[in-house]
Amino acid sequence: MELDAGAPPKFMNTPPSKDGRDSRGQFSKGNKASRGNPHARRVGELRSALLGAVSPEDLMAIVAKLVDLAKQGDIPAAKEILTRTLGKPHEHDLLERLERLELAVTRKVAV
Repeated sequence: MELDAGAPPKFMNTPPSKDGRDSRGQFSKGNKASRGNPHARRVGELRSALLGAVSPEDLMAIVAKLVDLAKQGDIPAAKEILTRTLGKPHEHDLLERLERLELAVTRKVAV
């Protein structure tokens, strides 16, 4: 089987499916959703502007203020600091609930 280097790839010759996707699952040409997020460019510009406006020293001052507020009892500030440094909290009884669920499923299968 010889490939023609000048021929377009086979997936480009397949007609789009009913949901507007090609054989690889990507949006076909002409699909309204294939253009992507219309706000992505603007968000990127704003993010770049924000990064340009905030220096590392500014960021350190902001974090220091958040830490001070958390130490004074500001709950939202404490939650922000803790979730940004330790991650989102996990349910403490998750393993126990999973074990109970597995036991229940095992009992149903055995019946």
